[in-house]
Amino acid sequence: MKYKGVVFMKDQNCGYCMRGELLDAFGIYICDLSVSSLILFREQSHPGRCIVAYKDHVSELVDISPEDRDAFFADVTRASRAIHAAFHPDKVNYGAYGDGGCHLHFHLVPKYKDQFEWGGVFQMNPGRTYLTDEQYAELIAKIKANL
Repeated sequence: MKYKGVVFMKDQNCGYCMRGELLDAFGIYICDLSVSSLILFREQSHPGRCIVAYKDHVSELVDISPEDRDAFFADVTRASRAIHAAFHPDKVNYGAYGDGGCHLHFHLVPKYKDQFEWGGVFQMNPGRTYLTDEQYAELIAKIKANL
């Protein structure tokens, strides 16, 4: 893809770009959306936590066209609606970071009253809750059923 004369390349060290083992270290690919990928975060202290990662290796929202920016936010909205419908959180927190990997992505973190971290900022990786393959598959099925 090209925007403002810049050609976007895949980063060979980026899990969002390359998937496989790099992505498996922290997430599970769910599906492609219009301009992004939806990924289930492996650490599930916040049931239903996902990541929406832009399709190309760009760092900032200002690096993509206005049309792709709007489509990216539509993807974030679509994923958030699916999380709300599947898991009924009291709130979804949104986090956009990338200091290390520099790949545009949003964390969608369902928050539940009277549960872990309600009323505070979510930890990037609390390392508390990992699931079986079957449990991950159940979460993914719930999300997909609501996309």
